[in-house]
Amino acid sequence: MPKRILQGVVVSDKQDKTVVVSVERQIMHPVYKKFVKRSKKFAAHDENNQFKIGDKVSIEEAKPYSKTKKWTVIVDNA
Repeated sequence: MPKRILQGVVVSDKQDKTVVVSVERQIMHPVYKKFVKRSKKFAAHDENNQFKIGDKVSIEEAKPYSKTKKWTVIVDNA
């Protein structure tokens, strides 16, 4: 089974070896038929602490590193 890959923006890098990535998507509202933005934050493993706030990154599903960290940063899209 392939691992999911998502693109997003780093919104926090305060934790050691962890970044918080905000992933935004658009859905169509069921009644008004307009596109609405939805976002969700994911904690991702950053082994070398190389990503900073505002960086566009891709994250990939991985083995659980902790209770909330189940993603790893794979590439910088900048």
